Parts: sequence; structure tokens; C-alpha cells
Amino acid sequence: MRGLSRPALRAARRVRLWALPLRAGAASPSPPAGPSPGALSPFDRRLKRKQKNWAALQAEPAKCDYLREEVGGRIADRVFDITRTFPLALDVGSGRGYIAQHLTKETVEKLIQVDVAENALKNAVETEIPTVRVVADEEFLPFKEDTFDLVVSSLSLHWVNDLPKAFKEIHHVLKPNGVFIGAMFGGDTLYELRCSLQLAELEREGGFSPHVSPFTAVADLGHLLARAGFNTLTVDTDEIQVNYPGLFEVMEDLQGMGESNCSWNRKPLLHRETMLAAAAIYREMYGNSDGSVPATFQIYYMIGWKYHESQAKPAPRGSATVSFGDLAKIEGLISRGKK
Repeated sequence: MRGLSRPALRAARRVRLWALPLRAGAASPSPPAGPSPGALSPFDRRLKRKQKNWAALQAEPAKCDYLREEVGGRIADRVFDITRTFPLALDVGSGRGYIAQHLTKETVEKLIQVDVAENALKNAVETEIPTVRVVADEEFLPFKEDTFDLVVSSLSLHWVNDLPKAFKEIHHVLKPNGVFIGAMFGGDTLYELRCSLQLAELEREGGFSPHVSPFTAVADLGHLLARAGFNTLTVDTDEIQVNYPGLFEVMEDLQGMGESNCSWNRKPLLHRETMLAAAAIYREMYGNSDGSVPATFQIYYMIGWKYHESQAKPAPRGSATVSFGDLAKIEGLISRGKK
């Protein structure tokens, strides 16, 4: 496990949710220019760009990058698990290059980094891979169909308003037999902070507003990828817990990561008494024995392939020649033979 700049990781738990091959479908059509039918717009994208630009201009922008670097390294590990070289790769929502710094030119020959925040790209970490940086929105990728051999994305897609459209855009720019490897925050992220703020507001102000952004449910993630046209999907989840001195340090680092809430229905200001009450509730309900408080970050990891004829296909239903019952009998015979 990689070390972090801020408080050390206390625990990480990976749970494989599902991995299944899907029937090969026709090539995905070009995505529509507008939002998908019925898509909501929960986030203020202009505000998110300002938040990320502000974070990238701080005196020590890398001070709060420990979580992004950790997840970026885990994305790179998944790239290394695929034993092939990718001539051209795309990093969607790259930030300062949290994935690229862990990759090698033997694995990725050329990389294009895309982010909505120009300051993040200007302060990107230099790597050995030839890199081109483009300011663009994750929902509107300015590339032609069948361009990239690999698309990666780390902790960016949870801020897009139209996630199905973003997945279709990624599928559109991938070459056949290309792979998408991504990570985004899950629904249990910062549940300690969310509960503490809600209880404090109920106590002090008689009601509460959302202060932590809404996240996609993991049960929906695989279906969204499948609808976008991806095959041979894998979705799994990690829980990373980081210890902080208190609630105010949690919120300070979230701001430094560019992860402040940008929901349209957010409450712009919290009273001082409410914040102090939330800090006390946080420590009382979740505090560690050493006086620190934990913050849980749930990470969804996803892998999906664009269909190609060379890919393995599931056997037709009913084509099996041996039943599970027969396999159990064989296992029993082998066990008795060993005895």
C-alpha cells in the first residue's frame, strides 16, 4: 500500500461486486450533441471548474493529493495487468496527472490528458510519457470515433451531470478492442461527515440541507456501462479510511482536493455554532481512541471493453456437456482417492 502525504491510510477493503461477459452488440452510434433524455443536472459545472482551478493554484497543490495519487496508482496497476502496449491513451479528468505519474512509456506510448480546469493541466506532473494536454469537459470529448486504445479516468466522473452520456462518449472514442479503466467515488463516501452535519443542523437550525454531493449507486454502474456499449465488464469497490485531527481538517483537505460540494441545492453557508456542534458530534460518534476522526472514501473501480470479433464470447445457453452435479461427483471421487 502506498504511503500518503496527509494522515496515513488506516484500512482498505476490496469487494468484487460482479464481473460478467455481455453479448456482443453492434457498434455504438455517435452520441447526441445534447444531454440524454431525462438526464438531470445536479451539479454546477462552472463552480466545479472554479474549485479545481483554485485548488491547483495553491502554494502547495500536492499537499492534498494523497488520495488522488493512491487511487491513480491503483488504476495504473490495473493497466499493468493487461499485457499489451497502448499506442495512444486518454486520461479523462486527469487533474495534475495522478495516473500518468505511475505509468511507463513501455505500457503507454503517448497520452492525452483532458480536464475542465486549465490550472490543473498547467501544473501537471511531468512524466516520461509524451503527453498532450487539452482543456475539455468530460461530457463533451473533442475526439473522433475509434481514436484511443486505452481510456482511463480517476475520481472525476462523479461530478458529471450526465453519466450515461459520459460513458457513451468514452465508448465512442475507443477503438474496437480498446479498454476503459476508471474509478469514481461511491455512495458511502464521507458518510461520517454527512451524518454529523445533518444531526448538527437538525439540532441547531431545525432542518438540514445536503453538504455532501450525491453519488451513483454501485448497482446502477454496471448497467450504465452496458447501455453505453461496453463488454466484459468488471466492477469492484474499495473502502479507504483516512484519519484526521478533526472535522475542520477533513473539510480543509476536501477543498484542497477540489472536492467541495457543487450541487445546485447546496447550502452556501453554515453558522459557526452549527459547525462546532457538527465537529463535536463527529468526534463523539466516530472518533478514534487516539483523538483523531476517520473519513471513509468508497471507491468504485470499473473495467469495460469495446467489442471486437477477436474477444472471447460466452458459450451458447445449453451447450454445456457436463452438469454441476457431475462435477460434484468427480470431486468426491478425487477426495476419496486421496484418502
